[in-house]
Amino acid sequence: MNAGAWGLLLSSFLASAVETVEAFTIVLAVGITRGWKSTMLGVGAALCTLAVLVALLGPGLVAIPIDVLRLVVGALLLIFGLQWLRKAILRASGYKAMHDEVAIFAREAAEAREQPPTDRSAFDQYAFSLSFKGVFLEGLEVVFIVLTFGAIHGNIALAALGAVIAVALVVIVGLAVRAPLSKVPENTLKFTVGVMLTSFGIFWGAEGAGIVWPGNDLALLGIVVGTAVASLATAATMKRERDRGLAVAT
Repeated sequence: MNAGAWGLLLSSFLASAVETVEAFTIVLAVGITRGWKSTMLGVGAALCTLAVLVALLGPGLVAIPIDVLRLVVGALLLIFGLQWLRKAILRASGYKAMHDEVAIFAREAAEAREQPPTDRSAFDQYAFSLSFKGVFLEGLEVVFIVLTFGAIHGNIALAALGAVIAVALVVIVGLAVRAPLSKVPENTLKFTVGVMLTSFGIFWGAEGAGIVWPGNDLALLGIVVGTAVASLATAATMKRERDRGLAVAT
């Protein structure tokens, strides 16, 4: 595979892994505290809804002229990528609390316990709604990445493969330990995904505007490295400024 194909597979895998960890944490908390029947019904309903969206949107994306698709998707990826990078930089520099799946699990479980108790064999609207929302919202980002990345590369199957591997890996590990996946370096993954999404956004957006990159797909590697270095430098600078400010305050 060329650099673009490997980038497609890796970006799809990493983004899907991050979103699956977050969805799994919600589902696990609700399932343990409220029962699994209604929780899994919510998961199933969310997956069916996402499948319908893929069936409806997939063919339409492929039919869009490639330059228009690159320009529009490039702009959207820049928005998504810069949002992820912003949060990752704030966390790395200490301005924002690190993402903690254990804390999220505890919060979701506590909120679930506060709801009126119900017979675990009966339908639990709260468990259904929360698991549906968690899986659908996190899955929606995965669908967007898979469809747009796949459509631009003309290989939705490869993008979907990366997503399927990520989802299967997270679910298998999660079921094996039956605990929040706190050992997964999610903040590092989010930083990496932010770099990848931003880089693809720059690359595809410029191509859609008519720019020809030197080296074609190989230019993407340079953009990824440049984006990563700039982001790490920004985080380091912000951390030094924050530490200096704290030292002055004390």
